[in-house]
Amino acid sequence: MKKIELLAPAGDLEKLKIAVEYGADAVYFGGESFGLRAAARNLTVDEIREGVQYAHKKGRRAYLTLNIFAHNDDINGLTEFLNKIKNISIDAVIMSDPGMIFLIKEKMPGTEIHLSTQANTTNYKSAEFWFRQGIKRIVLSRELSLKEIKEIREKAPEDLELETFIHGAMCISYSGRCLLSNYMAGRDANRGACAHPCRWHYYLVEEQRPGEYIPVSEDERGTYFFNSKDLCLIDHIPQLVDSGIGSLKIEGRMKSIFYVAVIVGTYRKAIDTYYKDPDNYKSDPQWMEELKKVSHRNFTTGFYFGKPEGADQNYDTGSYIRDYDFLGLVKSYDEKTGFAIIEQRNKISIGDSVEIFGPYSDYFTQTIDIILDEKDEPIESAPHAQQIIKIRTVRPVSENYMLRGRRI
Repeated sequence: MKKIELLAPAGDLEKLKIAVEYGADAVYFGGESFGLRAAARNLTVDEIREGVQYAHKKGRRAYLTLNIFAHNDDINGLTEFLNKIKNISIDAVIMSDPGMIFLIKEKMPGTEIHLSTQANTTNYKSAEFWFRQGIKRIVLSRELSLKEIKEIREKAPEDLELETFIHGAMCISYSGRCLLSNYMAGRDANRGACAHPCRWHYYLVEEQRPGEYIPVSEDERGTYFFNSKDLCLIDHIPQLVDSGIGSLKIEGRMKSIFYVAVIVGTYRKAIDTYYKDPDNYKSDPQWMEELKKVSHRNFTTGFYFGKPEGADQNYDTGSYIRDYDFLGLVKSYDEKTGFAIIEQRNKISIGDSVEIFGPYSDYFTQTIDIILDEKDEPIESAPHAQQIIKIRTVRPVSENYMLRGRRI
């Protein structure tokens, strides 16, 4: 049985490496321009080369996003960019604009092309059309149910791969084709500069009563009728595999390495558990609890099991739920002394109870009993961003393990 692909976001080179280490089969990333996450740090040409080499060394695939809807003044810049990356062995390019697809075929012939969800593919005839244009994989529209996806799989060309989002932020607009950002902030959502006005606070004002704010909200700050819950399908791995989907995509190129590690690691565990024994597979409630330890909104299954209803919106708040802080990243570990070198990301103090987790491993809990600075001098706390410290761990750890602590 060919195992379904787990595809992870890589907003920068560090996130790319973390995604690979925590079990992603493939990563997707943007260059410094022409992707739909302009606010992410993204990768320079040299970082793209290094990232692709890193992924390939680990036996993983690397996909580049070039999915803006280009205007005339984008074409020369994109042409120059393609000339810079054409000799990098990127596994596929994710695109949405037909003209840009034509351009990459011209400048980088033979490149595998994946059609972005921005192209809004919602039926098997559209899938067939794009396959005939040389598209290898389609990232299906988020507005599809599992039943519709299965029908597309049955009726689309056999060699066409299908990919869907399974976790992360949901857009209230049709597969991201949003004009709110242009109108409210002058920032083009379809050219990578979305201001996310769907997350802003709103009041209702009647035309003939300027300045009078009508109470349609659930709290004193406003209502959030544009604000979708986050997508989460951790409890539905068997249905996803059964649908014929080839790749499961996690949203989040603008998220932290902590988010990438926890989300990728949890879905990796669920997928591997399923393939070990499909007939006796059961979703572990602990996986959902793990996903909730990163910053998130309440969860929804989106359109997969029917059209979303009122319960799939966050009417109460536009804020994230943050119950845990990312405290530090393990850089190395000394087996003789039992000390780990930590790059601090939030304040760590003597007496703190922390959870420590790593790739392909369960977390363990311990209390911090000693902290040493870079001179091996004892200190009470590490309050400085990215401060290098040493702590003693009750179990062996290794590079890229992480520390987190519950907010008090």
